[in-house]
Amino acid sequence: MESPTRIEAALEQTVSRATAAPCPARLAEAIRYAVFPSGGRVRPGLCLSVARACGDPDPAIADAAAVALELLHCASLVQDDLPCFDDAAVRRGRPSLHKRFGEEIAILVGDALIVAAFRAVTSLIPANPAKCTAILSVLTAAAGAPSGIAAGQAWESEPSVDVAAYHHAKTAALFEAAAMAGALAGGAEPAAWRQAGGLLGEAYQVADDLADALGEAPRLGKPIHKDGDKRRPSVVAKLGIESARHRLDELLDQAMRSVPDCAGRADVEAFLAQTAERLCPPALRVAR
Repeated sequence: MESPTRIEAALEQTVSRATAAPCPARLAEAIRYAVFPSGGRVRPGLCLSVARACGDPDPAIADAAAVALELLHCASLVQDDLPCFDDAAVRRGRPSLHKRFGEEIAILVGDALIVAAFRAVTSLIPANPAKCTAILSVLTAAAGAPSGIAAGQAWESEPSVDVAAYHHAKTAALFEAAAMAGALAGGAEPAAWRQAGGLLGEAYQVADDLADALGEAPRLGKPIHKDGDKRRPSVVAKLGIESARHRLDELLDQAMRSVPDCAGRADVEAFLAQTAERLCPPALRVAR
């Protein structure tokens, strides 16, 4: 099964479990709204790409890890859009979740998605305790403190911000987790894949900062100029647009070169190239 179809099928199964009776109808609708229709599914795509490159001996575990990564990402978007953070009215080209369902439901959706993410993996512990426990360890590190998504969001409340630490925690940590979880699902050494995932995540954040600064709203599907309006740290603010463009190219090249040698290396490189092309249109790249 191709990755996009495989990811959507696995997400549908997990979300159906989370929204089944007796789940309150409005919460169930909002959970679905947060997950479907799809965004880029970059993180679960990376996870499955690495798992396949490593042989994909346990596809159910790889699917569970991919689902968990996407649900953690979706939860972070719901939280990031809240009035206390970005106060974003639009996400993925439609009203953000709190605008559609209210702040109370939005907060609960974020909580429910995080729980569903970990439940997707814990449900398979009886079949493979060691592998699932290792994946959970990677996911919890990427989701919480001191250097996961929660820490990344918290940097926005600090009077002085370490931009590198902020962007690593808010974005790159989950990409690292995607590559490492895919390796674990495939029975490979996860540490060898950390760098490739982290570099892709950092490139993703630089591209996002550039798109925000250059007014790429249709591509983003969310409000632009938020970094400047909220005085948020960004690579563009730190380096300037042209230097940020050069940094983006550098990171994408480094990510490609850092893919470990394995039977499926070419497939992972193809995934990275395809992702780079989709995330980084010509307007964001250095003119060649």
